[in-house]
Amino acid sequence: MDWTAGYASDVEYVAGYYQEQSPSYLNFVCVLNGYQPVNLEQSFTYFELGFGRGLTVNVLAAANPQGQFYAADFNPAHVAGARELADQAGLSNLTLYEKSFAELAEDSQLDLPQFDFITLHGIYTWVTAENQQHIVNFITKYLKPGGIVYLSYNAMPGWAAVLPLQRFLVEYADAFPNRSNLQVEGAAAMIVKMEEAAARYLLNHPSLKVRLEAIKSGNRNYLVHEYMHKHWAPRYHADIARDLAAAKMDFVGSADLPFAYENLYLSEEKRALVDTMTEPAMRETMKDYFLNTSFRKDVFVRGARKLGSRKQTEALKQLGAVLIKPRSEVDLVFKLTIGEVNGKADLFNPVLDALERGPCAIDELMLIPELQGQVIASLAQVIALLAASGAVRIYWKNLQHQPAESAQAMNLAFANQTQYSDEYQIFASSVCGGGVSATYIERLTYLASREPHAVFTPEALAPRVWALVKGQGKNMLRDGKALETDEENLDEVLSQVRSLFETRLRVWEQLKLR
Repeated sequence: MDWTAGYASDVEYVAGYYQEQSPSYLNFVCVLNGYQPVNLEQSFTYFELGFGRGLTVNVLAAANPQGQFYAADFNPAHVAGARELADQAGLSNLTLYEKSFAELAEDSQLDLPQFDFITLHGIYTWVTAENQQHIVNFITKYLKPGGIVYLSYNAMPGWAAVLPLQRFLVEYADAFPNRSNLQVEGAAAMIVKMEEAAARYLLNHPSLKVRLEAIKSGNRNYLVHEYMHKHWAPRYHADIARDLAAAKMDFVGSADLPFAYENLYLSEEKRALVDTMTEPAMRETMKDYFLNTSFRKDVFVRGARKLGSRKQTEALKQLGAVLIKPRSEVDLVFKLTIGEVNGKADLFNPVLDALERGPCAIDELMLIPELQGQVIASLAQVIALLAASGAVRIYWKNLQHQPAESAQAMNLAFANQTQYSDEYQIFASSVCGGGVSATYIERLTYLASREPHAVFTPEALAPRVWALVKGQGKNMLRDGKALETDEENLDEVLSQVRSLFETRLRVWEQLKLR
């Protein structure tokens, strides 16, 4: 019996963290678009469908100790790896299942609660129509009224030019049976030869260039899961909205935060055309045609309730941000999925100056002399754009003092795992209820700092960090060249640890990473 249903499962997916799936972030999407969020001050429930390597749900469970997290994947290797990570961190609020979508939707013996959040990243357009129906049935059965669904997926019309390319990859795989990652390798080599032979399809679609380069040089395991499923089929937003309407779901907005601001990416002429459409799904679909959208991050609510302007204002006042980049590295020309957006210096600079001093919520930003008179909506837009650009992580004032022990235990597990692989490039934070990226040296420095009797200075930690690097048979790089002597390597490690103390220690403290 083929348990894969045409899904490429012979190689594991890549370990990725997706901040859009965090409860705090999804609540921001709801509030930003004027809808009632879920109360996160009390215990809540969360389910991730098709969790892949399980990195996201492990981070979220560690960063939200007040929540009860559940997740399922049908790949036993994924489940085993995710459980091992949860056990290393000692998580007690995460339950993982090895089950298919059909089993989840139809198993009457499955003892699950009703959920405040159900999320799935990317997988909806990778599986069969039958499995899509099982997903909708699961949502219908288990999502609470007022509950939030996050569903990201490959979208049309942005994938239109790529459909023949994906078909070629699948047909090549059928013609040359092997492990999927090797099939991608072979297909990539063949595509290079086709380019050299001037295949008209490749020449006539210059928009393919980025995807062709990714296929030729990208992570093979990722490419298998992005392209090699038999039932891979990008969908229009209107299709997804109709599917979820059967589960009484209302579309409330995109987790791609700038999409809330049509004036940033649609001209007056385009907005006028969109405004002729009164049906929400048609409005979104038309915007996708204007933007040639290829990936959507849709947020739905079961029984969406409008907040009203006063409640929305009160909620946004509690929204805060933590600067996770050095102030000097934040460019006010934001390169976003909607295109380039120029931030107004007289608005963004006072906000960034305040965030450089420490975390700030909107009600605190409003007290800054340069920002007095600014409306709350403008400050919310500033934070939304900074968050979308990766300059800040958002938090809610009423949640920033959640216990940090489980997040810190998870961070130690990530740091310890760095001795063996560089897969988990993340730390968990109870302040923002999610994760923040962490470099290889940053994680090893964290590990060294948590050892018994460690002295927390760059000079004391650097020798231990170099020993950890050397223990993996690695050498440090400088100007792209591997260093040879212990003295050179230690000098480079010390330089990087000092830089970390100067630029990242503030983030560690403000996000309670350690």
